[in-house]
Amino acid sequence: MRRLRTASLLALAATAAPFGAQAGTMPQMDFADPLTLDQVGWMVAILVVLYVALARWGLPEIGKVLENRAAVIAADLAAARAAKLAADAAVAALNATMASARATAQAEVAKAVTEAKAKAAAEAATLAAALEAKLADAEAQIATARQAALAAIRPVADETAQTILLKLTGTAPDEDQLAPRLDAALAARKVA
Repeated sequence: MRRLRTASLLALAATAAPFGAQAGTMPQMDFADPLTLDQVGWMVAILVVLYVALARWGLPEIGKVLENRAAVIAADLAAARAAKLAADAAVAALNATMASARATAQAEVAKAVTEAKAKAAAEAATLAAALEAKLADAEAQIATARQAALAAIRPVADETAQTILLKLTGTAPDEDQLAPRLDAALAARKVA
Protein backbone atom coordinates (compact mmCIF):
# COMPACT_ATOMS: atom_id res chain seq x y z
CA MET A 1 0.00 0.00 0.00
CA ARG A 2 2.87 2.32 0.84
CA ARG A 3 4.54 1.45 -2.42
CA LEU A 4 1.33 2.29 -4.29
CA ARG A 5 1.20 5.70 -2.64
CA THR A 6 4.77 6.43 -3.54
CA ALA A 7 4.17 5.37 -7.13
CA SER A 8 1.10 7.54 -7.27
CA LEU A 9 2.96 10.58 -5.96
CA LEU A 10 5.77 10.04 -8.46
CA ALA A 11 3.27 9.64 -11.24
CA LEU A 12 1.55 12.81 -10.18
CA ALA A 13 4.82 14.69 -10.12
CA ALA A 14 5.79 13.31 -13.51
CA THR A 15 2.48 14.29 -15.03
CA ALA A 16 2.55 17.79 -13.65
CA ALA A 17 5.12 18.95 -16.20
CA PRO A 18 3.41 17.55 -19.27
CA PHE A 19 0.01 18.78 -18.02
CA GLY A 20 1.23 22.35 -18.01
CA ALA A 21 2.86 21.90 -21.40
CA GLN A 22 -0.21 20.37 -23.06
CA ALA A 23 -3.00 22.60 -22.03
CA GLY A 24 -5.10 21.75 -25.12
CA THR A 25 -5.77 18.04 -24.30
CA MET A 26 -7.24 16.24 -21.35
CA PRO A 27 -4.61 14.44 -19.29
CA GLN A 28 -6.85 11.35 -19.00
CA MET A 29 -6.79 10.99 -22.79
CA ASP A 30 -3.09 11.38 -23.24
CA PHE A 31 -2.16 7.82 -24.09
CA ALA A 32 1.42 8.76 -24.86
CA ASP A 33 1.98 9.21 -21.14
CA PRO A 34 3.14 5.90 -19.57
CA LEU A 35 1.18 6.57 -16.36
CA THR A 36 -2.10 6.75 -18.29
CA LEU A 37 -1.44 3.37 -19.91
CA ASP A 38 -0.56 1.87 -16.53
CA GLN A 39 -3.76 3.25 -15.05
CA VAL A 40 -5.82 1.88 -17.92
CA GLY A 41 -4.10 -1.48 -17.54
CA TRP A 42 -4.75 -1.64 -13.83
CA MET A 43 -8.34 -0.56 -14.38
CA VAL A 44 -8.87 -3.41 -16.88
CA ALA A 45 -7.22 -5.91 -14.51
CA ILE A 46 -9.36 -4.78 -11.57
CA LEU A 47 -12.54 -4.92 -13.68
CA VAL A 48 -11.68 -8.46 -14.88
CA VAL A 49 -11.02 -9.57 -11.29
CA LEU A 50 -14.28 -7.98 -10.10
CA TYR A 51 -16.21 -9.55 -12.98
CA VAL A 52 -14.77 -13.01 -12.28
CA ALA A 53 -15.42 -12.64 -8.54
CA LEU A 54 -18.99 -11.51 -9.13
CA ALA A 55 -19.64 -14.17 -11.80
CA ARG A 56 -18.21 -17.03 -9.66
CA TRP A 57 -19.39 -16.07 -6.14
CA GLY A 58 -21.56 -12.97 -6.01
CA LEU A 59 -24.14 -13.57 -8.73
CA PRO A 60 -24.84 -17.22 -7.83
CA GLU A 61 -25.47 -16.18 -4.24
CA ILE A 62 -27.76 -13.38 -5.40
CA GLY A 63 -29.52 -15.89 -7.68
CA LYS A 64 -30.01 -18.27 -4.74
CA VAL A 65 -31.44 -15.45 -2.65
CA LEU A 66 -33.79 -14.47 -5.47
CA GLU A 67 -34.89 -18.10 -5.99
CA ASN A 68 -35.49 -18.53 -2.25
CA ARG A 69 -37.42 -15.29 -2.16
CA ALA A 70 -39.54 -16.35 -5.14
CA ALA A 71 -40.21 -19.74 -3.48
CA VAL A 72 -41.21 -18.07 -0.22
CA ILE A 73 -43.48 -15.63 -2.06
CA ALA A 74 -45.08 -18.48 -4.04
CA ALA A 75 -45.64 -20.47 -0.83
CA ASP A 76 -47.11 -17.42 0.90
CA LEU A 77 -49.41 -16.76 -2.07
CA ALA A 78 -50.56 -20.39 -2.07
CA ALA A 79 -51.21 -20.22 1.68
CA ALA A 80 -53.08 -16.92 1.22
CA ARG A 81 -55.22 -18.44 -1.56
CA ALA A 82 -56.01 -21.46 0.61
CA ALA A 83 -56.86 -19.19 3.55
CA LYS A 84 -59.07 -17.05 1.29
CA LEU A 85 -60.90 -20.14 0.03
CA ALA A 86 -61.38 -21.33 3.61
CA ALA A 87 -62.59 -17.88 4.66
CA ASP A 88 -64.98 -17.72 1.70
CA ALA A 89 -66.35 -21.15 2.62
CA ALA A 90 -66.73 -20.05 6.25
CA VAL A 91 -68.53 -16.86 5.16
CA ALA A 92 -70.84 -18.87 2.90
CA ALA A 93 -71.58 -21.30 5.75
CA LEU A 94 -72.18 -18.39 8.12
CA ASN A 95 -74.53 -16.72 5.64
CA ALA A 96 -76.41 -19.99 5.11
CA THR A 97 -76.68 -20.53 8.87
CA MET A 98 -77.86 -16.97 9.41
CA ALA A 99 -80.43 -17.29 6.61
CA SER A 100 -81.66 -20.58 8.08
CA ALA A 101 -81.83 -19.09 11.58
CA ARG A 102 -83.62 -16.01 10.23
CA ALA A 103 -86.16 -18.19 8.39
CA THR A 104 -86.68 -20.36 11.48
CA ALA A 105 -87.11 -17.29 13.67
CA GLN A 106 -89.59 -15.74 11.24
CA ALA A 107 -91.54 -19.01 11.11
CA GLU A 108 -91.59 -19.17 14.92
CA VAL A 109 -92.73 -15.55 15.12
CA ALA A 110 -95.45 -16.15 12.53
CA LYS A 111 -96.56 -19.28 14.41
CA ALA A 112 -96.62 -17.39 17.72
CA VAL A 113 -98.58 -14.53 16.13
CA THR A 114 -101.07 -16.98 14.61
CA GLU A 115 -101.47 -18.79 17.93
CA ALA A 116 -101.88 -15.49 19.79
CA LYS A 117 -104.50 -14.32 17.28
CA ALA A 118 -106.36 -17.63 17.55
CA LYS A 119 -106.22 -17.49 21.35
CA ALA A 120 -107.36 -13.86 21.34
CA ALA A 121 -110.19 -14.72 18.92
CA ALA A 122 -111.25 -17.65 21.13
CA GLU A 123 -111.15 -15.47 24.23
CA ALA A 124 -113.06 -12.75 22.39
CA ALA A 125 -115.67 -15.29 21.28
CA THR A 126 -115.94 -16.61 24.85
CA LEU A 127 -116.27 -13.09 26.22
CA ALA A 128 -118.77 -12.18 23.51
CA ALA A 129 -120.85 -15.28 24.34
CA ALA A 130 -120.67 -14.42 28.05
CA LEU A 131 -121.65 -10.82 27.31
CA GLU A 132 -124.50 -11.98 25.06
CA ALA A 133 -125.72 -14.25 27.85
CA LYS A 134 -125.48 -11.40 30.35
CA LEU A 135 -127.20 -9.07 27.88
CA ALA A 136 -130.02 -11.58 27.32
CA ASP A 137 -130.35 -12.05 31.07
CA ALA A 138 -130.36 -8.27 31.59
CA GLU A 139 -132.97 -7.83 28.86
CA ALA A 140 -135.08 -10.54 30.45
CA GLN A 141 -134.75 -8.81 33.82
CA ILE A 142 -135.67 -5.48 32.19
CA ALA A 143 -138.70 -7.06 30.50
CA THR A 144 -139.75 -8.62 33.79
CA ALA A 145 -139.25 -5.34 35.60
CA ARG A 146 -141.18 -3.52 32.87
CA GLN A 147 -144.04 -5.95 33.08
CA ALA A 148 -144.02 -5.56 36.84
CA ALA A 149 -143.92 -1.78 36.48
CA LEU A 150 -146.70 -1.85 33.90
CA ALA A 151 -148.72 -4.10 36.12
CA ALA A 152 -148.15 -1.62 38.93
CA ILE A 153 -149.09 1.38 36.71
CA ARG A 154 -152.45 -0.02 35.63
CA PRO A 155 -154.01 -0.02 39.12
CA VAL A 156 -152.43 3.37 39.93
CA ALA A 157 -153.75 4.83 36.66
CA ASP A 158 -157.20 3.34 37.30
CA GLU A 159 -157.32 4.72 40.81
CA THR A 160 -155.97 8.13 39.72
CA ALA A 161 -158.52 8.38 36.89
CA GLN A 162 -161.37 7.49 39.24
CA THR A 163 -160.21 10.04 41.79
CA ILE A 164 -159.85 12.82 39.19
CA LEU A 165 -163.26 12.08 37.61
CA LEU A 166 -164.89 11.94 41.03
CA LYS A 167 -163.49 15.33 41.95
CA LEU A 168 -164.30 16.90 38.61
CA THR A 169 -167.76 15.51 38.11
CA GLY A 170 -168.72 14.66 41.61
CA THR A 171 -169.90 11.19 40.55
CA ALA A 172 -167.98 7.90 40.44
CA PRO A 173 -167.11 6.86 36.84
CA ASP A 174 -168.48 3.73 35.28
CA GLU A 175 -165.86 0.95 35.33
CA ASP A 176 -166.96 -0.46 31.94
CA GLN A 177 -166.39 2.90 30.20
CA LEU A 178 -163.24 3.82 32.11
CA ALA A 179 -161.30 0.55 31.47
CA PRO A 180 -161.25 0.73 27.59
CA ARG A 181 -160.30 4.40 27.62
CA LEU A 182 -157.54 3.79 30.16
CA ASP A 183 -156.25 0.87 28.03
CA ALA A 184 -156.24 3.13 24.94
CA ALA A 185 -154.36 5.86 26.79
CA LEU A 186 -151.77 3.44 28.10
CA ALA A 187 -151.44 1.84 24.64
CA ALA A 188 -150.92 5.29 23.08
CA ARG A 189 -148.03 5.84 25.43
CA LYS A 190 -146.80 2.27 24.81
CA VAL A 191 -147.13 1.48 28.44
CA ALA A 192 -149.58 -1.36 28.05
